[in-house]
Formats: sequence, C-alpha cells, structure tokens
Amino acid sequence: MRSTLGLMMLLLPALASAFSVPRLMRAATNPLAMANAAAARRGRVSMMATVAPPGAASVKRLSSPQDELLKDIDVFIFDCDGVIWRGDSLIDKVPSVLEKLRAMGKRMFFVTNNSTKSRKGYKSKFSSLGLDVKDEEIFSSSFAAAAYLEQKNFKATGKKVYVIGEVGIGEELDLIGVPHIGGPADKGKTIELTPGYALEIDHDVGAVVVGFDRHFNYHKIQYAQLCINENGAEFIATNMDAVTHLTDAQEWAGAGSMVGCIKGCTRKEPTLVGKPSPLMIDYIVYKYEIPKAKICMVGDRLDTDILFGKDNGLKTVLTLSGVTSEEKLLGAANKIHPDYYVSSIADFFP
Repeated sequence: MRSTLGLMMLLLPALASAFSVPRLMRAATNPLAMANAAAARRGRVSMMATVAPPGAASVKRLSSPQDELLKDIDVFIFDCDGVIWRGDSLIDKVPSVLEKLRAMGKRMFFVTNNSTKSRKGYKSKFSSLGLDVKDEEIFSSSFAAAAYLEQKNFKATGKKVYVIGEVGIGEELDLIGVPHIGGPADKGKTIELTPGYALEIDHDVGAVVVGFDRHFNYHKIQYAQLCINENGAEFIATNMDAVTHLTDAQEWAGAGSMVGCIKGCTRKEPTLVGKPSPLMIDYIVYKYEIPKAKICMVGDRLDTDILFGKDNGLKTVLTLSGVTSEEKLLGAANKIHPDYYVSSIADFFP
C-alpha cells in the first residue's frame, strides 16, 4: 500500500466541496496546510491494526448510551452499508435515530467504501429512503478516487483512466474533466484465445481505478494488467472490502475480490483511497476544528470501519446489523476491538 501520509497531503483540498473539487483554500485556513503541519508533528500516519494486549477486557456492549457515548461525542461518522441500510432496505429505526442526534446538535457524516454510485447517486439514494442528508455530509470512495487524481493534477498529463467499476467512478471523473474508458462499457466483453492473438490497449491510459464491479470479466483483468505492467499506469483501489451487502439476504463478494485479481497478475500493491485510509478523517478534523476525542466512528466492519477509527484516535462503535457477527467480534482470533458494540444504532436511544 502506498504511503497514506503522501496520499493525505494530495487529497485533503479536494474534499472541500460536495459536488466539485475546487482549489480555493488559502494557506492560513487551508485544511491541507494544517494537516501537513500536524502530520509533521506526529511523524507519520499509522495504518497498523490496533491490537488489544493479551488478557484485555472483553469488548463492552453499549448499555448506557447517554453516559458512555452521547454526552462526550459531537460528531458521528457512519458507514452506510450494514449501518444505515442493507441493500436497498433501511435498517429499523435509523430515521428516528438520525433525527434525535440532529436534535441534540450532533454533526454527522456518511462515509461509504461502495464505489458503485457517485455522491450525486448517494444523495438520491438517501432521499429515496426518506433521509434528509446534506451534500457535504456524503463521502464515497468513488469521489475519493477522483479527488486523489485531481490533486495529482492527472488531467494535465493528457492521460486517461481505465475503470474497473460501475457508474459512480465515471460520474466522479466526469466532474473533474478526466477522460476515462472501460467501466460499464466493457460489460460482457470476451476474449478469443486464438493463436497469435494479443489484446490491444490504449497506450494513453495513465491510471487504473478498481472498484466494485458486478460485471467483472477476464477482458477487464487482462486490460488492466497490460495498462499497469506495460503502460506503467498507476493502480488505484477504491477499497479492499472482502464482502458487501448488495441485498439484505446475504453477504456478497466485495471490491477486494476485484482488486485482488489485479494485484495477483501485476504483483503490485494499489494506492488505497477508501477506508481504512485516514484521509477523510483528517479533512473533517481540520475543516471543522473538531478534536478527534469528540468524534465517533460507527461501522459494521472490523478491518475497515473500526480499524479506521482506532488508528485515527476516534471513539468506535461496531454495529452487528452488517457483516460482523457477535461470535466473530468476541472470538479469540479477533484482534481489532471497538470501544463498544450494539445490535444496531437503534441502541443509541433504547
């Protein structure tokens, strides 16, 4: 995985707007400048898992929300899949929980590793589910990938992006004027392995962005590996999630399975822009001047959501409404321990 500190320095200014990626911030008030200074003070951003020492106390179920959590937390960062919804179904009591938190003056952000939609697409999904969420409260990994490329001034290279993924990545790239190929257009493409056949690629591809793709195929694998191995294109992953909730009935293979294929054939590690990369939390801390001790990460995944929170000094709450079972959480093999766990966020207001 590439240096997360360097990635943070590139990405922070890009997160300043909900539906564009402007460069309007100046030195004294620039979250990037403040983030860089803080990073220099602390030396580096750790991506190591927070491992509980031998004999550590069992993870505690949240039993007194007001005293244990709500009175000390000003900002809640919510994962979406498995916390707010499963597939296209809202998790029980979510609207009332969010309404009560807003009434208490709590600030909220919604961070998702799912790259299938752009921020505009997620805004529509929230609205369709009856949730009033502001544009600037939404952070998606598709946006993070585009913002990373924008801050690298990728457009100035004249190169293109090859996309393994769905419409979300392309929509975000369109907003910053970066040309792209692949994505949904390569759905159903096949390769005839006849003698002497070679797959032709566009030699102007300078980056390959890999996200979740329901139409992943061998053509896409081969095209990506040629772009990376022969063109020298940068390999970027929206996330490494092993499984995801595409429906409310079962777990489905996540973007990590697509990224893993490209890692396998290129023997290269990607630049990771989604959780548990610390970029978004650093932006929130500096833009809104909120101490990390006042922020709580709420998610359903130990290896992304909880790791993201623990490694960045946040309070953490794991919800069992997603991919992690209580058995897995409390099992001896698990070394990533949240501060509290709940059945769902409905437990915030029992």
